[in-house]
Amino acid sequence: MHGNPMNIPPVSIAAAKAALIEQYADPTLRRRASMLWGTRGVGKSSIVRQVAAHYQVPLIDLRLTTIEPVDIRGAIYADENLAKTVWFPPEFLPSHDQPEGVLFLDELTAADQRLQISAYSLILDRRVGNYHLPDGWQVVAAGNASFHGAISHDMGTALADRMFHFNVQTAIDAFLGHAMTHDFAPEVMAYLKIRPDKLDDTQAQLAGDHLIGASPRGWEDISNVLKSGLSDHAKRLFVQGRIGAANAAEFFGVLREIQAGTDVLKLLAARPGPETAALLPKSLDALYGMLYGLLAASADKDTLARALEIIEQLPDIRSTVPLPIREAQTLAMELLMQRGLENGLEAAILDSPAYARYADRRQLEAADA
Repeated sequence: MHGNPMNIPPVSIAAAKAALIEQYADPTLRRRASMLWGTRGVGKSSIVRQVAAHYQVPLIDLRLTTIEPVDIRGAIYADENLAKTVWFPPEFLPSHDQPEGVLFLDELTAADQRLQISAYSLILDRRVGNYHLPDGWQVVAAGNASFHGAISHDMGTALADRMFHFNVQTAIDAFLGHAMTHDFAPEVMAYLKIRPDKLDDTQAQLAGDHLIGASPRGWEDISNVLKSGLSDHAKRLFVQGRIGAANAAEFFGVLREIQAGTDVLKLLAARPGPETAALLPKSLDALYGMLYGLLAASADKDTLARALEIIEQLPDIRSTVPLPIREAQTLAMELLMQRGLENGLEAAILDSPAYARYADRRQLEAADA
C-alpha cells in the first residue's frame, strides 16, 4: 500500500476491545475475522488477550513472522492404507474438543507471503488443507500498514473484503488510564500528560528517517527502567536507547523540572495550611509531577486522605506563570477517587473533609451553571 489508504476513522483501543467483545457474543459475526490496524505498541495484542480473558476461553497467539509456512499448514505423510498422501495439522491449532476460543494471527501483514497464503485460508475458509477451524472460534488478525513505517506486504481487496477492519489509535487519556491501572512510574504519566504528542512520534520518526522513536510500548519500558534499581547513568542509556536521544533529552529535562519543583514525600509529611502551601509546585511540569506522585503514593487510607488535603490547597499556589489550577485539581480528585475505589479505600475518601468540601463546591458550580 502506498500513502495512507485507511478510509475508516480511528478508534481508541478501548472502543476496539468493546467491539470485539460484542462480536464474540454473536455466533454469526464471530465467524467473520477482524483485522486490527495500528502502529507499534498501540495495544493490539493486549486487547485480544483481554477479549479471550473476558469470556474465559483459550487464546492461541500466532506471531506469523516467527514461524514457517509449513508450521501452519502442517506436515504431509504417506498413508499406505489409503494409498494417498495426507496432511497432519499442526498441534497448536485448536482441535474439535476445544469448541470455542480466539485465534490471534499477529503481524499478518509483515509475514512471509507464502505463510500469508496459509493464514489467508484460515481467515477466508476457516480451514487449512484438511483441517477445519471449529465454528466457535473467533479469528482476529493484527498488523501494521506501510504508512506506519513498518515492514508490510499489501493486503489484497479479496481478503480485505472478508474482514472487519479497525483503525486503532492510542488516545492519551486511554493510555494514562492504562498506565495508572498498571502502576507506571509517575514521572512517565506526568510527562505524557504535559506532552501528549510524545506518546507516539512515529510520523516524526519517519520524517527524520530515524531508527528509534517513542511509542506506547516504549513508554511502558521507560516506566520499568525508572522503577528499576539501575544507576542514573544506566537509566539514561536505556531511556535513550528506547525512545531516541532527542526524546530522552527532553524527557530528562522535564524530569529535572519535576524533581526540582516538588518533593512529594515532604508534602505528605507537612502540616496542612502554610507549611503545605510553601511546598506546592510553581511550574506546569512540577504541578503534574506532584499530581501523579501523590497518586502513586496513595496506597493506604492515611496517605490518600493526606493527598486529598494537598489537592484541596492547590489554589494556594503562588506562581509567576499561569497554571491550570482548577483543571489539575479536578483531574487529581477524579484520579484519587478512582485509585481509592480500586484499592478498597472508599471510606478514606468519604470520610475526608477535604473531599467533602470539594464535592460541595462542585455541586454549587453545577447549580450555578
